[in-house]
Amino acid sequence: MRAIQITEFGGPEVLKISDVPEPVAGDGQVLITVDRAGINYADTHQVENSYLSKTELPMIPGGEVVGRTADGRRVVALVGSGGYAEKAVAQAAYAFDVPEGVSDDAALALVLQGTTAWHLLKTSTHLQPAESVLVHAGAGGVGSLAVQLAKLWGAGRVIATASSEEKRKQALELGADEAIDGEPDGLKDRIVEANGGKPVDIVLEMVGGPTFDESFAALARFGRLVTFGAASRQVAAPIDASRLMKGSKTIAGFWLADCFREPALLGDPLAELFDLTASGKLRPIVGGEYALSDVATAHEDLRARRTVGKLVLDPTR
Repeated sequence: MRAIQITEFGGPEVLKISDVPEPVAGDGQVLITVDRAGINYADTHQVENSYLSKTELPMIPGGEVVGRTADGRRVVALVGSGGYAEKAVAQAAYAFDVPEGVSDDAALALVLQGTTAWHLLKTSTHLQPAESVLVHAGAGGVGSLAVQLAKLWGAGRVIATASSEEKRKQALELGADEAIDGEPDGLKDRIVEANGGKPVDIVLEMVGGPTFDESFAALARFGRLVTFGAASRQVAAPIDASRLMKGSKTIAGFWLADCFREPALLGDPLAELFDLTASGKLRPIVGGEYALSDVATAHEDLRARRTVGKLVLDPTR
């Protein structure tokens, strides 16, 4: 079958089509004929071996797929790796039936980015009604869903950051009350100004480096910041424990892989997200579809911050 198999670590240039044997499903697994695969920012880390979990070569990137099983089920599945291919194998517990009213592309947006946004707001930061929420990369895959979910769940004020005027406009269209430039210089002051002169209760942070530092400085008393990525590939300054005590602030981390041992931690949020999408209350944003042969371009676009929403890969092209 055709697949993107990497044999050396690096940037987008190592992503090349190969002819590899089809995977075989073992006990407790299902074989999926892939209609579309998801492309994630985390994939760019995996390809260069800078992800939280180390990668062994050779490797087929791609953490989620949507397609058909041998018995005709339409499923979206988390596969860990192997998604950039015509066929993929998933653990049966992590292959979820996609209901009518939810498109393939929407299912891909929800199974990873959607469940991440759900846990960031519900599990990690415990959003309460009327609280203010700052969502970094508010036009991105997780951010575009987090903006909508925060509003649906009663946030008092939702502020999104984005790198361009076009992206900020999209965040506003999705329900953000304010959208600001996410550049680190002066970011704390812009956050506070966007929140009516007050610090914010919750920050969803995935940039790292000085963006993390500025966001923490903008936290209110009893505020919670959850970090779930480091898109800048920069390390934030260490936080002295006394800075947490003053203001009773919380810093949390989130990695969706920590939900994998308990399927309900994914299946239950996903069912809720499917219902919200089918009813029209939640709108997953699909920002681009790429042919298998163009996956390097997709990674280049991601790293250059040229994309919005969810990116998908068509393995038939």
